[in-house]
Amino acid sequence: MASKNTGEPDEITGQSALPISRIKKIIQLDEDIVQCSNNSTFVIAMATEMFIQNLAEQAYNVVKSERKPRKTVQYKDLATAVSHIDNLEFLSDVIPKTTTYKQFKEKKAKDAAKSAEMEKGQRTLNGNGVPAGNTNGAPAETIPRAEEPTTSSPSVPRTPVVPVSALITDRTIEPSVRHDPDVEMQD
Repeated sequence: MASKNTGEPDEITGQSALPISRIKKIIQLDEDIVQCSNNSTFVIAMATEMFIQNLAEQAYNVVKSERKPRKTVQYKDLATAVSHIDNLEFLSDVIPKTTTYKQFKEKKAKDAAKSAEMEKGQRTLNGNGVPAGNTNGAPAETIPRAEEPTTSSPSVPRTPVVPVSALITDRTIEPSVRHDPDVEMQD
């Protein structure tokens, strides 16, 4: 016989606390599922109930572990349970930790400062910026500047001219398994 504290019924009734008709409608929204039997709908309903019960129990354990336990479970308890329990980690996007408005403003300001800094320099493929005074690894003083055109049309924005350097090697590429004379370098 199950105790009253666990919330388990004394006998199995074969009924779900969740409405089966609503679960059928949710299942029908999925285009990949053509038909779903009543037994499978009932199993989905029972699994959902068990999941909700587990989530609530974990949140209640968070409340009990506080220095001054409360009688109610709050959103922050659910978020703490999701962030600390590995089995519930997949819910981190659905139940994120809450932040104060002050913390949100500080984070937003840091992100804005970082994006403004990135806009100043050249970006690489991975999104990292290159310092504006350094081009192709050479200090800014040693890079010869190309002559800028003196006339510009008002409809075309002026872009700075960046010198291009070439890498010259004295090695030849070893011929690959495929013999393609157009790709192979020769002395």
